[in-house]
Amino acid sequence: MLSIEDVYGLFEEIGCCSFSTLDGKGGVDARIAHFFAYDDAGLYLRTMSGKPFHRQMVEGGHLAVCGEKTEGPCVWDEDNMPHFQPGYMVRVSGQVRELSPEEVADHAARDPRFAVAVYDTNKYPETVVLVLERAWGELYRYDFNLVHMDHKILRERFSWGGATFEEPGFRITDACIGCGVCAQACTHRAIVEGRPYRIRGAWCDECGNCHNVCPVGAVVEK
Repeated sequence: MLSIEDVYGLFEEIGCCSFSTLDGKGGVDARIAHFFAYDDAGLYLRTMSGKPFHRQMVEGGHLAVCGEKTEGPCVWDEDNMPHFQPGYMVRVSGQVRELSPEEVADHAARDPRFAVAVYDTNKYPETVVLVLERAWGELYRYDFNLVHMDHKILRERFSWGGATFEEPGFRITDACIGCGVCAQACTHRAIVEGRPYRIRGAWCDECGNCHNVCPVGAVVEK
């Protein structure tokens, strides 16, 4: 399973990502931000106490972050069909907590990455540091045109801080009659022949084709 260090590295490679919070009015707010540090507790970010971003994290207690990195822009053909270049998307969602000034000072004494938090606090006294400390997420690698892989996607889920996650992919039950219709319908090459047939969750995009064509209802959705 991916470590917090691995996840931080993926977000660091992307740079700035979309950070979303509940707005307290039944909606969602999003803005561009980034993580600046990590440790065994989670991923760290900073903002200002006067911003809605801070208030929403403190009041709602939750944060969702996602970003994408590709080898190039999407190319559209003469039939107006998109061709996505190989890349990956990473997302994480969980509980966020504000650090006390003493905690920030303690981290800064041990971790040079916190120098930016100290600098911002000195320059902008309303700077606050928060940690995404109980979270789960997913790395979604894609190569829809099979440039580097012999299958379209590879998904890996992760968690830390006591959070849990459900493995990706649909499931085929023992009601399977082994007809193979599901494998023929799967464009992601995620279905393995057998009795019952089996779905590779890491390759499954949960598109529903197999569920749609199964004559006996043996494919189970989430």
